[in-house]
Amino acid sequence: MKRHFEMMAAYNRWANELLYQAAAELTPDEFSQDTGAFFGSMKGTLNHILVADRIWMRRFTGEGDAPTRLDAILHNAFPALKLSREAEDRRIIEWVDSLDENALEGRFSYMTVVNPRTISQRLAPALTHLFNHQTHHRGHAHMILSVLGQEPPSLDLIYFYRTAAGRDYA
Repeated sequence: MKRHFEMMAAYNRWANELLYQAAAELTPDEFSQDTGAFFGSMKGTLNHILVADRIWMRRFTGEGDAPTRLDAILHNAFPALKLSREAEDRRIIEWVDSLDENALEGRFSYMTVVNPRTISQRLAPALTHLFNHQTHHRGHAHMILSVLGQEPPSLDLIYFYRTAAGRDYA
């Protein structure tokens, strides 16, 4: 199971790098333009993904900043957001690398952000959610690029396997 999560962490970084390369081509106005996506703009969407990752990593590790709103804007400017994304992806990879099978099978408890209550669950399904959540919202970002007339990157997992970064997992 650990190998699977190591692969997902590597895929996650790879997909985020491609998405951010494409988003870097947007003008500041396009970056902030409301396209009707769930979090409105590319800025809102990419910030939300980072917000959720920080919330989950705080739950998992007990460390780091955890925003209290799912729609928080951590960075208005793309360059700062990109640096924070890269740092968070490194943090996720390092943390996943530190886990063992027992930890993945273990339970943890946390407080929800929306409708606050305490939840207790196994770590592995929650970690699956972390990666699935990113994939879900990267799909929104993909749509935003299309709406803005940009060529969105192919982010399918199978394409990751065909790269140098993913070949060891295929």
